[in-house]
Amino acid sequence: MNYTISNDTLTAVISDTGAEIQSLSMDGHEYFWNGDPAFWAKHGPNLFPFVGRFTDGKYCLDGKTYEMEIHGFAPKSLFTVLDQSDSSITFELKDNEKTLSQYPFHFSFRVTYTLMKNTMEVLYSVLNESGDTMYFGLGAHPGFMVPMEDGLAFEDYYLEFSRPSRADQVEMSDTVFVTGHTHPYPLVDGTKIPLRHDLFDHDAVVLQNMPDTVAIRSDKGTRSVTVSYPGMPYIGFWHAVKKEAPYVCIEPWVTLPSRDGVIEDFANRSDLIRLQPGKVYENLWTVTLT
Repeated sequence: MNYTISNDTLTAVISDTGAEIQSLSMDGHEYFWNGDPAFWAKHGPNLFPFVGRFTDGKYCLDGKTYEMEIHGFAPKSLFTVLDQSDSSITFELKDNEKTLSQYPFHFSFRVTYTLMKNTMEVLYSVLNESGDTMYFGLGAHPGFMVPMEDGLAFEDYYLEFSRPSRADQVEMSDTVFVTGHTHPYPLVDGTKIPLRHDLFDHDAVVLQNMPDTVAIRSDKGTRSVTVSYPGMPYIGFWHAVKKEAPYVCIEPWVTLPSRDGVIEDFANRSDLIRLQPGKVYENLWTVTLT
Protein backbone atom coordinates (compact mmCIF):
# COMPACT_ATOMS: atom_id res chain seq x y z
CA MET A 1 0.00 0.00 0.00
CA ASN A 2 1.20 3.51 -0.82
CA TYR A 3 0.97 6.53 1.47
CA THR A 4 1.19 10.20 0.44
CA ILE A 5 2.58 13.13 2.41
CA SER A 6 2.91 16.71 1.18
CA ASN A 7 3.53 20.33 2.06
CA ASP A 8 3.21 23.53 0.03
CA THR A 9 6.20 22.54 -2.13
CA LEU A 10 6.81 18.78 -2.11
CA THR A 11 4.75 15.61 -2.48
CA ALA A 12 6.15 12.21 -1.55
CA VAL A 13 4.63 8.75 -2.07
CA ILE A 14 5.99 5.89 0.06
CA SER A 15 5.16 2.18 0.02
CA ASP A 16 4.80 0.09 3.15
CA THR A 17 6.89 -2.56 1.38
CA GLY A 18 10.41 -1.65 2.40
CA ALA A 19 9.17 1.78 3.57
CA GLU A 20 10.44 2.64 0.10
CA ILE A 21 9.80 6.02 -1.43
CA GLN A 22 8.09 5.74 -4.81
CA SER A 23 7.87 9.36 -5.86
CA LEU A 24 9.19 12.78 -4.86
CA SER A 25 7.91 15.76 -6.79
CA MET A 26 8.13 19.52 -6.47
CA ASP A 27 5.39 21.72 -7.88
CA GLY A 28 4.19 18.74 -9.91
CA HIS A 29 7.59 17.91 -11.43
CA GLU A 30 8.87 14.39 -10.69
CA TYR A 31 12.49 14.03 -9.54
CA PHE A 32 12.52 10.41 -8.32
CA TRP A 33 13.28 7.43 -10.55
CA ASN A 34 10.11 5.80 -11.88
CA GLY A 35 11.10 2.15 -11.40
CA ASP A 36 11.08 1.19 -15.09
CA PRO A 37 11.99 -2.54 -14.98
CA ALA A 38 13.90 -2.23 -18.26
CA PHE A 39 16.61 -0.55 -16.18
CA TRP A 40 15.85 -0.99 -12.47
CA ALA A 41 12.52 -1.93 -10.93
CA LYS A 42 13.23 -0.22 -7.61
CA HIS A 43 12.98 3.45 -6.60
CA GLY A 44 14.86 3.98 -3.33
CA PRO A 45 15.34 0.96 -1.04
CA ASN A 46 16.33 1.28 2.61
CA LEU A 47 19.25 -1.07 3.26
CA PHE A 48 19.15 -2.99 6.54
CA PRO A 49 20.71 -4.94 8.27
CA PHE A 50 23.47 -5.07 5.65
CA VAL A 51 24.65 -3.05 2.66
CA GLY A 52 25.63 -4.87 -0.52
CA ARG A 53 26.43 -8.48 -1.20
CA PHE A 54 27.57 -11.33 1.03
CA THR A 55 30.20 -13.75 -0.25
CA ASP A 56 28.23 -16.91 -1.15
CA GLY A 57 25.16 -15.12 0.28
CA LYS A 58 26.26 -16.00 3.82
CA TYR A 59 27.69 -14.58 7.03
CA CYS A 60 28.39 -16.04 10.45
CA LEU A 61 27.83 -15.00 14.07
CA ASP A 62 28.52 -16.87 17.30
CA GLY A 63 29.57 -19.95 15.39
CA LYS A 64 26.38 -20.13 13.31
CA THR A 65 26.01 -19.44 9.58
CA TYR A 66 23.11 -17.43 8.20
CA GLU A 67 21.95 -16.66 4.66
CA MET A 68 20.76 -13.23 3.56
CA GLU A 69 20.02 -11.51 0.25
CA ILE A 70 21.84 -8.48 -1.08
CA HIS A 71 21.11 -5.31 0.98
CA GLY A 72 19.40 -7.30 3.73
CA PHE A 73 15.74 -8.16 4.22
CA ALA A 74 14.31 -4.67 4.80
CA PRO A 75 13.69 -3.84 1.09
CA LYS A 76 11.23 -6.73 0.73
CA SER A 77 9.68 -6.57 4.21
CA LEU A 78 6.26 -5.18 5.03
CA PHE A 79 6.47 -2.21 7.41
CA THR A 80 3.74 -0.90 9.71
CA VAL A 81 2.74 2.76 9.77
CA LEU A 82 3.22 4.05 13.32
CA ASP A 83 2.35 7.70 12.81
CA GLN A 84 1.28 9.98 9.97
CA SER A 85 0.56 13.67 9.57
CA ASP A 86 0.12 15.79 6.44
CA SER A 87 3.88 16.20 5.94
CA SER A 88 5.45 13.31 7.90
CA ILE A 89 5.12 9.54 8.22
CA THR A 90 6.91 6.88 10.30
CA PHE A 91 7.19 3.22 9.29
CA GLU A 92 8.39 0.40 11.53
CA LEU A 93 9.76 -3.10 10.93
CA LYS A 94 10.06 -5.45 13.91
CA ASP A 95 11.71 -8.83 14.03
CA ASN A 96 9.54 -11.76 13.03
CA GLU A 97 9.88 -15.42 12.15
CA LYS A 98 11.30 -14.61 8.71
CA THR A 99 13.87 -12.08 9.94
CA LEU A 100 14.97 -14.30 12.84
CA SER A 101 15.83 -17.10 10.42
CA GLN A 102 18.32 -14.72 8.76
CA TYR A 103 19.31 -12.45 11.63
CA PRO A 104 19.21 -13.55 15.29
CA PHE A 105 18.19 -10.27 16.91
CA HIS A 106 15.03 -8.67 18.27
CA PHE A 107 14.84 -5.10 16.96
CA SER A 108 12.75 -2.17 15.83
CA PHE A 109 13.82 -0.46 12.60
CA ARG A 110 11.98 2.80 11.93
CA VAL A 111 12.08 5.05 8.88
CA THR A 112 10.58 8.55 9.20
CA TYR A 113 10.01 10.82 6.21
CA THR A 114 9.42 14.52 6.92
CA LEU A 115 8.88 17.29 4.37
CA MET A 116 10.18 20.76 5.25
CA LYS A 117 9.90 23.41 2.49
CA ASN A 118 11.85 21.91 -0.46
CA THR A 119 13.70 19.30 1.65
CA MET A 120 12.78 15.73 2.55
CA GLU A 121 14.38 14.43 5.75
CA VAL A 122 14.83 10.69 6.19
CA LEU A 123 15.51 9.50 9.73
CA TYR A 124 16.66 5.94 10.44
CA SER A 125 16.15 4.69 13.99
CA VAL A 126 17.24 1.25 15.23
CA LEU A 127 16.35 -0.07 18.69
CA ASN A 128 18.12 -3.16 20.01
CA GLU A 129 15.49 -5.21 21.81
CA SER A 130 17.82 -8.20 22.27
CA GLY A 131 19.88 -9.07 25.32
CA ASP A 132 23.13 -9.04 23.35
CA THR A 133 25.14 -6.58 21.29
CA MET A 134 23.48 -6.13 17.92
CA TYR A 135 25.57 -5.81 14.74
CA PHE A 136 24.17 -4.27 11.58
CA GLY A 137 24.84 -2.33 8.43
CA LEU A 138 22.72 0.55 7.16
CA GLY A 139 22.35 2.66 4.05
CA ALA A 140 20.08 4.30 1.48
CA HIS A 141 19.66 3.72 -2.26
CA PRO A 142 17.53 6.55 -3.77
CA GLY A 143 17.38 6.98 -7.54
CA PHE A 144 16.87 10.31 -9.35
CA MET A 145 15.81 11.07 -12.90
CA VAL A 146 18.62 12.26 -15.19
CA PRO A 147 17.99 14.28 -17.24
CA MET A 148 15.59 16.32 -15.10
CA GLU A 149 14.44 18.67 -17.87
CA ASP A 150 13.33 18.32 -21.48
CA GLY A 151 15.97 19.06 -24.07
CA LEU A 152 18.90 18.00 -21.88
CA ALA A 153 21.00 14.83 -22.10
CA PHE A 154 22.43 12.57 -19.41
CA GLU A 155 25.92 13.83 -20.24
CA ASP A 156 24.87 17.43 -19.59
CA TYR A 157 24.85 16.66 -15.85
CA TYR A 158 27.52 16.22 -13.22
CA LEU A 159 27.81 15.27 -9.57
CA GLU A 160 29.23 18.09 -7.47
CA PHE A 161 30.45 17.89 -3.88
CA SER A 162 29.92 20.88 -1.61
CA ARG A 163 33.63 21.65 -1.28
CA PRO A 164 36.95 20.48 -2.77
CA SER A 165 38.33 17.20 -1.45
CA ARG A 166 40.69 14.33 -2.12
CA ALA A 167 38.22 11.48 -2.24
CA ASP A 168 39.31 7.83 -2.15
CA GLN A 169 37.55 5.13 -4.13
CA VAL A 170 36.72 1.89 -2.34
CA GLU A 171 38.04 -0.75 -4.70
CA MET A 172 35.61 -3.46 -5.75
CA SER A 173 36.34 -6.83 -7.33
CA ASP A 174 34.88 -7.89 -10.68
CA THR A 175 32.13 -9.61 -8.68
CA VAL A 176 31.40 -6.38 -6.74
CA PHE A 177 32.90 -7.25 -3.38
CA VAL A 178 35.26 -5.10 -1.34
CA THR A 179 38.93 -5.91 -1.98
CA GLY A 180 40.26 -4.06 1.06
CA HIS A 181 42.10 -1.49 -1.06
CA THR A 182 41.41 2.14 -1.87
CA HIS A 183 42.93 4.59 -4.34
CA PRO A 184 42.56 8.32 -5.02
CA TYR A 185 39.56 9.23 -7.17
CA PRO A 186 40.08 12.20 -9.51
CA LEU A 187 37.49 14.93 -9.14
CA VAL A 188 37.30 17.72 -11.72
CA ASP A 189 38.27 20.95 -9.94
CA GLY A 190 38.32 18.89 -6.76
CA THR A 191 34.51 18.76 -6.64
CA LYS A 192 32.90 17.30 -9.78
CA ILE A 193 32.23 13.96 -11.47
CA PRO A 194 30.91 14.50 -15.02
CA LEU A 195 28.17 11.98 -15.76
CA ARG A 196 28.48 9.48 -18.57
CA HIS A 197 26.86 6.08 -18.87
CA ASP A 198 30.09 4.05 -18.98
CA LEU A 199 31.00 5.42 -15.55
CA PHE A 200 28.93 2.52 -14.18
CA ASP A 201 30.11 -0.28 -16.50
CA HIS A 202 31.78 -1.93 -13.49
CA ASP A 203 28.86 -1.29 -11.13
CA ALA A 204 28.86 1.36 -8.38
CA VAL A 205 31.51 3.99 -7.76
CA VAL A 206 31.95 4.02 -3.96
CA LEU A 207 33.90 6.85 -2.30
CA GLN A 208 35.12 7.70 1.18
CA ASN A 209 36.92 10.73 2.68
CA MET A 210 34.66 13.10 0.77
CA PRO A 211 32.31 15.94 1.81
CA ASP A 212 28.91 14.97 3.21
CA THR A 213 26.83 16.81 0.59
CA VAL A 214 26.61 16.15 -3.15
CA ALA A 215 24.33 17.47 -5.90
CA ILE A 216 23.20 16.41 -9.36
CA ARG A 217 23.02 19.47 -11.60
CA SER A 218 23.61 20.82 -15.10
CA ASP A 219 24.90 24.19 -16.25
CA LYS A 220 22.28 23.99 -19.02
CA GLY A 221 19.31 23.58 -16.68
CA THR A 222 17.75 24.97 -13.53
CA ARG A 223 16.62 21.83 -11.66
CA SER A 224 18.90 19.99 -9.26
CA VAL A 225 18.93 17.42 -6.45
CA THR A 226 21.15 17.77 -3.38
CA VAL A 227 21.71 14.87 -0.97
CA SER A 228 23.30 15.42 2.47
CA TYR A 229 24.46 12.54 4.66
CA PRO A 230 26.46 13.93 7.63
CA GLY A 231 26.47 10.65 9.56
CA MET A 232 27.46 8.33 6.72
CA PRO A 233 31.13 7.87 5.76
CA TYR A 234 30.58 6.25 2.34
CA ILE A 235 28.75 7.38 -0.78
CA GLY A 236 27.97 5.25 -3.81
CA PHE A 237 26.90 6.35 -7.30
CA TRP A 238 25.21 3.84 -9.60
CA HIS A 239 22.87 3.04 -12.41
CA ALA A 240 22.16 -0.22 -14.26
CA VAL A 241 25.41 -1.69 -15.56
CA LYS A 242 26.25 -1.22 -19.24
CA LYS A 243 22.95 0.46 -20.06
CA GLU A 244 22.02 4.01 -21.04
CA ALA A 245 19.81 4.28 -17.99
CA PRO A 246 18.10 7.68 -17.45
CA TYR A 247 18.73 7.93 -13.72
CA VAL A 248 21.48 8.03 -11.08
CA CYS A 249 21.41 6.60 -7.57
CA ILE A 250 23.13 8.54 -4.80
CA GLU A 251 23.71 5.97 -2.05
CA PRO A 252 24.87 7.14 1.40
CA TRP A 253 26.11 4.17 3.43
CA VAL A 254 27.24 3.75 7.02
CA THR A 255 28.89 0.41 6.22
CA LEU A 256 30.41 -1.52 3.31
CA PRO A 257 29.59 -4.79 1.50
CA SER A 258 31.32 -8.09 2.17
CA ARG A 259 34.96 -8.62 1.33
CA ASP A 260 35.74 -10.72 -1.73
CA GLY A 261 36.02 -14.41 -0.83
CA VAL A 262 35.36 -13.88 2.90
CA ILE A 263 32.37 -15.27 4.79
CA GLU A 264 32.07 -12.34 7.17
CA ASP A 265 31.90 -12.81 10.93
CA PHE A 266 29.66 -9.97 12.05
CA ALA A 267 31.38 -9.67 15.42
CA ASN A 268 34.71 -9.01 13.67
CA ARG A 269 33.57 -6.45 11.10
CA SER A 270 34.97 -3.12 12.28
CA ASP A 271 32.64 -1.00 10.12
CA LEU A 272 29.38 -2.55 11.31
CA ILE A 273 27.37 -0.64 13.88
CA ARG A 274 27.50 -2.17 17.37
CA LEU A 275 24.40 -1.40 19.39
CA GLN A 276 24.11 -2.35 23.04
CA PRO A 277 20.88 -3.89 24.45
CA GLY A 278 18.11 -1.34 24.93
CA LYS A 279 19.99 1.40 23.06
CA VAL A 280 18.84 3.38 20.02
CA TYR A 281 20.93 4.30 16.97
CA GLU A 282 19.80 7.18 14.72
CA ASN A 283 21.04 8.55 11.42
CA LEU A 284 19.53 11.34 9.30
CA TRP A 285 19.99 12.13 5.61
CA THR A 286 18.18 14.65 3.41
CA VAL A 287 17.14 15.37 -0.18
CA THR A 288 16.72 18.99 -1.30
CA LEU A 289 15.11 19.85 -4.64
CA THR A 290 15.54 23.02 -6.69
